[in-house]
Amino acid sequence: MDVLTKLQPICVAISIALLLPIILVLKLILRPLFAKKWRRRNYPPVAGTVFQQLKNFHRLQDFQTDISHKYKTFRMLTPSCNYVYTIDPVNVEYILKTNFANYGKGKAFHDVTKDLLGDGIFAVDGEKWRQQRKIASYEFSARVLRDYSSAVFRNTAAKLVEIISVAVNSEQMIDIQDLSMKSTLDSIFKVGFGVELGTLSGSNKEGRNFAKAFDDVNRTILKRFLDVSWKIKRFLSIGEEADMKKNIRYIDDFVHMLMKEKMEQSANHKDDVMIKEDILSRFLMERKKDPSTMSDQYLRDIILNFVIAGRDTTAGTLSWFFYMLCKHPDVQEKVAQEIRETTNTKDKIPFSEFSLALTEEALNNMQYLHAALSETLRLYPAVPLDAKECSSDDTLPDGFAVKKGDMVNYQPYAMGRMKFLWGDDADNFRPERWFNDEGVFQPENPFKFTAFQAGPRICLGKDFAYRQMKILAATLLQFFRFKLWDENKLVNYRTMLTLQIDGGLQLCAMQR
Repeated sequence: MDVLTKLQPICVAISIALLLPIILVLKLILRPLFAKKWRRRNYPPVAGTVFQQLKNFHRLQDFQTDISHKYKTFRMLTPSCNYVYTIDPVNVEYILKTNFANYGKGKAFHDVTKDLLGDGIFAVDGEKWRQQRKIASYEFSARVLRDYSSAVFRNTAAKLVEIISVAVNSEQMIDIQDLSMKSTLDSIFKVGFGVELGTLSGSNKEGRNFAKAFDDVNRTILKRFLDVSWKIKRFLSIGEEADMKKNIRYIDDFVHMLMKEKMEQSANHKDDVMIKEDILSRFLMERKKDPSTMSDQYLRDIILNFVIAGRDTTAGTLSWFFYMLCKHPDVQEKVAQEIRETTNTKDKIPFSEFSLALTEEALNNMQYLHAALSETLRLYPAVPLDAKECSSDDTLPDGFAVKKGDMVNYQPYAMGRMKFLWGDDADNFRPERWFNDEGVFQPENPFKFTAFQAGPRICLGKDFAYRQMKILAATLLQFFRFKLWDENKLVNYRTMLTLQIDGGLQLCAMQR
């Protein structure tokens, strides 16, 4: 009896999983027969079902890119709604700007992501989104944050130089993605929350565990969009959903501990004036004005949304950037040469001297480095896919209809590989494409180059991210030359909400 009791939830889950494809097929057969409206409207061509996406989960972005080469706009069928995908910049502008009000994150997205993102800025619409964006916008436009963050980034870069120097002297392999993840996590916790996390130095075990739990949850969240039985698995607490619960508990405990420490610091300011260098302090100040607007849970959500914005995206881009430099050593040398010229330094100088030369003006003059980072983001966007929920029946500029409740996705990863957008060499890494005939960096239309989104939800931290990446990349390339540890090893991504290299990126570093 005990065995049967234990097996019962598993049997139920298997039965439901087997029934779902049958339900989907029946739905697809019956819907056209009974919905005249469906026949009248020009819906995007069907390219498959969610089950094919799940089967190709390990190469999901390339699977959808393959389809996008055939259809600029298409849909994948699910038991509940259509997943509509587009690579047409005209559609993207319509979704993100022209008819912005009709394409929000929506309830379905919120339900899937709420365990991690909660009511944070990436998962909500309406007043909560406006409130968080207003406060964050003030912070990102403030000079004090720019100066403070640049100092934090330089300090982090100094630690990276020390770590890589040890590896060079002992001829050890380095995992540049692991180092990038640790350094950006430390940076965002310092800049965002005023906390020394210490993952780069290895001094904080809790920080390392937080990072691992965060990555595992990130992957499971994305899989939920394709796994129609995820709610059942969560209810039965089986498989990845069981691990998800454990990881979320750990993440919550870690963040609430951080908040408690920060609130205790704020309580010590008897004159009611708080240190405002970090972003969390700003939100705590807002809560002091009206405690009812921000619960502890809401603050937790805000923190985790900033973590995914400030850590995963930047670290992932830096990892792909160094991969591209190793595959294109001529570009690596061009970037290194530009760094020396703009900082007016030579190879063999102490870090303290180089750090002083790494001014805001010098960073702005690193146009080729900026182009190489942008070219990396074109091919390996930090967020490879972005979903919006259609609030009411609509017709996209390309003439295809979408229904209320459809998930409408634009695809930065696929768009970066389209010849009709980038020319016949779209698959090639070529930073020179970002310069005009006069040799000046030329920004692209944000609805074509969608790495930072566009319209009202355009990334507030775009300049912040470029500054961080430039400081870290310029510092490392000033002192080291990099190549792949194993030239024959296949480098691929891990399918997650953000684009990370599966298994990390192992490099060999040499002193310049």
